[in-house]
Amino acid sequence: MSGAGKIKAPRGTSDVLGEQAAARAVVEERARALLEDAGYERIETPTFEATELFARGVGASTDIVQKEMYTFDDASGRSLTLRPEGTAPVCRAYVEHGMHKLRQPVKLWYCSSFFRHERAQAGRYRQFWQVGAEALGSEDPALDAESIALLARLLEDLGVAQVRLRLSSLGGHAARREYRERLSEHLRANEERLSEDVRARIDQNPLRAFDSEHPGTREAMRSAPLLSEHLSAQDAEHFAEVRARLDAAGIVYEIDPTLVRGLDYYTRTVFELTSEELGAQSGVGGGGRYDGLVQELGGPPTAGIGWAAGIERILLAGAVTPEAPAPVDLFVAYDGVADHAPVAAYALLTQARAAGLRARMELAGRSLKNQLGYANTLQSRYVAIFADDGQVALKDMGDGSQQTLGADEVVHAVLRGLHAL
Repeated sequence: MSGAGKIKAPRGTSDVLGEQAAARAVVEERARALLEDAGYERIETPTFEATELFARGVGASTDIVQKEMYTFDDASGRSLTLRPEGTAPVCRAYVEHGMHKLRQPVKLWYCSSFFRHERAQAGRYRQFWQVGAEALGSEDPALDAESIALLARLLEDLGVAQVRLRLSSLGGHAARREYRERLSEHLRANEERLSEDVRARIDQNPLRAFDSEHPGTREAMRSAPLLSEHLSAQDAEHFAEVRARLDAAGIVYEIDPTLVRGLDYYTRTVFELTSEELGAQSGVGGGGRYDGLVQELGGPPTAGIGWAAGIERILLAGAVTPEAPAPVDLFVAYDGVADHAPVAAYALLTQARAAGLRARMELAGRSLKNQLGYANTLQSRYVAIFADDGQVALKDMGDGSQQTLGADEVVHAVLRGLHAL
């Protein structure tokens, strides 16, 4: 269309180009190796789910459900939502596929895209990628420690700098209910100092007040009761066991009794890893226990723990170096004079790839000189040049030697040469 303006990606999204894709592949491969060695299996859930999954699972009072979800009705009028997080979909899959019948704990990991309508900034996009791990079916504190240790190890392997691990316990459901009442009373007593957003959530989600940046709210929270002071004996023992295992593993952490997570399903152990490299938005990854979530979604009572880490933030704070592309084994060139040369060159390209060679050919009508220059840029080990008489000049780019062969002899000659390296 003449005069039409350029079409750009939606605000808050980002294209992933060559080198960026290679760096992301490194993150995914490191995560796969680390997690699968620890017994986690890959899972991928649908990009969109029933909206009810997140309303019930994540919590109707959370920012995610109230403000950030991309929700739409399909042709049949069913409300669907682009997944804003990974834990609820994994738990839904656990219930739907009867995974409670498998040997517990069931360990799963994913590397997926997620969607939230929030203010876009460095390291925070409306479409973003996370690597995550979930372990369902065990209350053992060792599982908490393993989960935390795996995330810490992954960030270390990827060179994420200045990492700080914060750790806390939200207690069980009974302790949280009792604490929420105490905290709500404190907030009501200081209501005039609170932000409008916090005041609106005193009854629904008072714990979120700890995350507020509002000056008056922060001042009021300095004297707020702490959940860590109201843990049951069983919850306190569980948290102590988690810390003992982290100590045994040499993992450094800080106890932060004000640490809360933005999702309603968390219980007992919660943790967050941050990096000073990211400035104000310092969170790289985190998670915690969600012992009631599977039951909330219609499954049997099931303990669970998991975490997610943002790939964009890992790349900003880390030192991820993609591997250099592998050299091309054979570049197929032609001088453009003989009419049959392009067709014969393509036939050779097909044979070479069928034999397992990394093969390229000229596809842009370059001169023979420019073709050879491009082959050199690709670090090609051999170049096959078709001549007018149908013969092929096979050049070894390592030592500069050259031999003339029939087209049907080239692939075997390259394979022999590569085998001799």
